[in-house]
Amino acid sequence: MNGAEVKIERSSGNVFADLGHADAEAHLLKAELVTRIDRIIRKRRLKQVEAAQLLGLSQPDISRLLRGNFRDYSVERLLRLLTKLGYDVEITVQDADSPRQGRLSVAF
Repeated sequence: MNGAEVKIERSSGNVFADLGHADAEAHLLKAELVTRIDRIIRKRRLKQVEAAQLLGLSQPDISRLLRGNFRDYSVERLLRLLTKLGYDVEITVQDADSPRQGRLSVAF
């Protein structure tokens, strides 16, 4: 690399926060949901047209979603897509383990 020094910075675990995005936690949550949707579609070996029909979207919408363009999708809408794929969605609210602010997470 032409002798240039490379600075390595440890991640916080949320790339959106590391990049300074507002509402980084929600972005990470949506990315995790889209990743799960993508895995389900791949596992079922669905073509994008088939997935679009099943989810009530257009093929270009599926393509954009799976390429990471999910800014216009709400968390609720992504959860509804999971239910259309035959998955139950359960939301649990509980006390945080410490006095820190609570967090959003996805468990599969």
